[in-house]
Amino acid sequence: MARCDLSTFGLSDTRGFLPHQDPLLSLPKAFAAWENVAQRLPKYLAGLSLRKTVDVLPPFDLNSIKTDGELHRAMVILSFIGHAYVFGEKPTVDRIPNVLAQPWYEVAKRLGRPPVLSYESYALDNWQRLDPSGPIATGNVALAQNFLAGIDEEWFVIIHVDIEARAAHALKAIAGGRRAVESSNAAELILSLKEMACALSGMYSSLCDMVLHCDPFMYFHRVRPYIHGWKNNPSLPNGLVYEGVKEYGEKGQFFRGETGAQSTIIPSLDAFLGIGHVEDILKTYLMEMRTYMPPKHKEFLEAVEAGPSTREFVMARSADTELKAIYDECVDWVEKFRTKHLEYAVSYIAKQAQTDPSNPSQVGTGGTPFVKYLTKHRDETGQHKVGCPVTGRA
Repeated sequence: MARCDLSTFGLSDTRGFLPHQDPLLSLPKAFAAWENVAQRLPKYLAGLSLRKTVDVLPPFDLNSIKTDGELHRAMVILSFIGHAYVFGEKPTVDRIPNVLAQPWYEVAKRLGRPPVLSYESYALDNWQRLDPSGPIATGNVALAQNFLAGIDEEWFVIIHVDIEARAAHALKAIAGGRRAVESSNAAELILSLKEMACALSGMYSSLCDMVLHCDPFMYFHRVRPYIHGWKNNPSLPNGLVYEGVKEYGEKGQFFRGETGAQSTIIPSLDAFLGIGHVEDILKTYLMEMRTYMPPKHKEFLEAVEAGPSTREFVMARSADTELKAIYDECVDWVEKFRTKHLEYAVSYIAKQAQTDPSNPSQVGTGGTPFVKYLTKHRDETGQHKVGCPVTGRA
């Protein structure tokens, strides 16, 4: 039976899916020209001069990448520069030069995911603490890399980092709860579920804070345009050509855009709590999103899925009212989280006026329709409380 101890997958019970060490803020001097572009990206975008600047950059010296931190920083700046190159000037371009394409491909290959901006580079590896001795939390976190900068862009990503930090205790509860189920220890499972409920409450509270500094109009028109991908994107019907990358043969590639669906938190909670979803477009899409997750995060999720059913364990102990109540409380928090996410999807995207085909309002940044399926998945979550009849199981 697959183990789901956090350390096995490079995770911790204090940082969860966030890196053990704070992200590196710059690469060595050999990459000065690239770092200059990355750190001044808002200026180049405002000046409509990014593409001509990137076209004449010196080769990206892959042999000078020595550490894991440098590898992740390289992926951050290459991804931001890549998306800015595609979407930052009009018209949108369907190919990127070899000086950018080749290192982006090689770095992504070493990290085990596609050469496109994904959640790991946008959020997990893209922050810094203002006070290095302070917490990883709103008020003490800022972005390491921006597109246009500004409080709306900063806050949108900072909230995700804060949620990830709060989720560390939920992951700890998954590991402890898994051991409790395996050993048929209901009392220990209750303790783990209580820890999970506390973490979920904090995650939900953080999500509710999104509206404080991220305005829906500003998000849609200033933040969102840069995080789309090149799959199901009406402005890139033939995908994106990575010039000079022989593995792609000068053919357009189709990769999804950055989205919170690439975070491993909610899928892991679903897996542990036994929340299943019947087949639909969104479920198929969510399975595809696993290819954009860091490999170790995906392996952790698969290990949780391979374990015994927490829900069946709870249902088999119908007389244990405390166990049933705390299990249902955890499911209820996941349902609330999905409800708030759905509300944001409507107000931040669906209700906004589309002005550019490269930033459609009827599909998410991952390239799929969302309102109908997010609603269904939210409803299916609530149906998994032990007092409810289940109409959909994975």
